[in-house]
Amino acid sequence: MNYRYTIPTLSELLAVAKSGEHGFMACAEHAHADGLKKLFVSRASRHTAAAGELCELLAQLGADPAACGKIRGAARRGWVNLQTALTQNTDQALIDECEHGEDHALEVYRNALDDHLPEFVRQVILRQFEGMMSDHDQIRFLHTDQRQGGLMAASTGGDARP
Repeated sequence: MNYRYTIPTLSELLAVAKSGEHGFMACAEHAHADGLKKLFVSRASRHTAAAGELCELLAQLGADPAACGKIRGAARRGWVNLQTALTQNTDQALIDECEHGEDHALEVYRNALDDHLPEFVRQVILRQFEGMMSDHDQIRFLHTDQRQGGLMAASTGGDARP
């Protein structure tokens, strides 16, 4: 079977996964609330695992294995305001940027699922997409929670504000 269209799709998803890993780790390093730090590290780990699976699929389909280490450019699109969020020094700015990054990731995954993909690839992408949707819902809850006064601060055991 010819995978010439599947490989670019997987490469784009890989870029998104690596971007999410980088974005969540950067947010974890700058978060004030311990609960947020843990949440962001957890999300970064899920993106790391997703990237690993996507690299395995790319290798299985005959893509250049070195491509897994070279993905960068388009990856940052989902986290365009990351540096600004980091310099604002507030958990709310970090949560906002995480939500934006996850919005972009979900869009890329939806587009990939619209492509004509081999079933074994579609299953992996769909499972990753469903996990991202769950993560996105949790980030959206934090976003709303922070805007409404920060119930999240009580649930994380720390002050969600700087």
